[in-house]
Amino acid sequence: MNKVVKNYFYNASYQVLLVVLPIIVTPYVSRVLGASGVGTYNYTNSITQFFMVFGCIGLSLYGQREVAYYQNDIEKRSKVFFEILIFRLISLSISLIIYYFCFVMNSKYASIFIIQMIDIISYIFDVSWFFQGMEEFKKIVLRNFVIRIFCVAAIFVFVKVPSDLPIYVFIYSSTLLIGNLSLWFYLPKYIKKIDIKVLQLKKHLKPTLTIFLPQIASTVYSLLDKTMIEMITKSTEEVAYYSQSQMIIRTIAEVINSLGTTLMPRIAFLYKSGNKEEVKKYMNGSIRFVLAFATAFAFGIMAVSQNFVPWFFGEGFEKVVPNLMILSPILIFMGMTCILGTQYLVAIGRQKQYATAIICAAIVNFCLNVILINCFASCGAALASILAECVSCLIMIYFLRKDFDFFKVCKVFIKYIIIGIIMMGVVIVVGNYFAASIVNTLILVLLGAMVYIGLLLISKDPIITNVLDGIKSKIKF
Repeated sequence: MNKVVKNYFYNASYQVLLVVLPIIVTPYVSRVLGASGVGTYNYTNSITQFFMVFGCIGLSLYGQREVAYYQNDIEKRSKVFFEILIFRLISLSISLIIYYFCFVMNSKYASIFIIQMIDIISYIFDVSWFFQGMEEFKKIVLRNFVIRIFCVAAIFVFVKVPSDLPIYVFIYSSTLLIGNLSLWFYLPKYIKKIDIKVLQLKKHLKPTLTIFLPQIASTVYSLLDKTMIEMITKSTEEVAYYSQSQMIIRTIAEVINSLGTTLMPRIAFLYKSGNKEEVKKYMNGSIRFVLAFATAFAFGIMAVSQNFVPWFFGEGFEKVVPNLMILSPILIFMGMTCILGTQYLVAIGRQKQYATAIICAAIVNFCLNVILINCFASCGAALASILAECVSCLIMIYFLRKDFDFFKVCKVFIKYIIIGIIMMGVVIVVGNYFAASIVNTLILVLLGAMVYIGLLLISKDPIITNVLDGIKSKIKF
């Protein structure tokens, strides 16, 4: 358990950094590049991200699981590593060629697309999946800390006017490549040379595709939204409103979902070892954790949006407020989808059920986008996203109805909903007397946290009592 706690601490601390850095960078970038520049970057990046996911064909998640299976066998994990690495090289190279001919040669944003080719190239050299499978999160986190801070510093130094958009894009892309290359220095300690004749690439194709299909579907309804907004509304400003609100939501979601990322290789290892009771113990704890924190963040964001957006994004981004308020409940569904899907279904080899849930959600998202973006522009895309994520979560619950007691989960969830509504009400009432500013937003956030944690204490919630018991035992020791 100590290793899992440490890995979660490393992963969560990095996700906190991802929350803090946008608070520093986004207001500056929004004012320098404006809604048009931010929208252009998010539009081109959404397409680039799609080709990155397409090129990986599910190999990152699959590779993480396969390495986790053979943590204690250097011969087998080395073989798996080289097989998946070569597979990634081939698939991402094909993706890069298609990307070049489709967008670099035939787009008004060709100059930006050329720079973002670096993103796809950097994925070829990405071996973070190997270290995640080995549960070596410390190395990944330390690397990311340094790279992210360097990236932020470079943006402040070199991005000064709207015409610096290409420089802004290059900074993000190049630091991603440098970060991925840096992990290669650690590899010799964990793998050994393998005779190329024993490598079997073909055997990974079918299981990889079963993970790839839901990842593509997930990418469709997380990235295609921006593309559809631009295509339907013909406005990069609307893309910016949606992208900025989604950026806040997904950054916070990563903090919550870091538990799933941390536990996936552990559950895969335990399941492979036949320790199913320990697997259920981890799952029950993580479901409660996700529901508690995701509910707090969801209602907290709704409560502080009016105070937060004006000073954070500046003038011209007022429409981020309704987008953010509509999107915030998605944190709950995303958290549960990560726990039930990535952490459990994929880890134990039931990826077909995981794929079914994500593909159904993608279809729902696409259909609703066509209708709702026409009616409500970026707010329509936000509503479509939350409904699609809800569909994904409900389908996974149906598949796992015999594995876990979801009636008990619902009772726990209702309690967190009630506490969240009370917390939101208090913050909104107090917030009406506060002008929009960074200090006032921090005060409202602290107030909300105190109310939420206080109500958890009053209700004697296991999450809080376990933390307090741990602190008491440490003090006594």
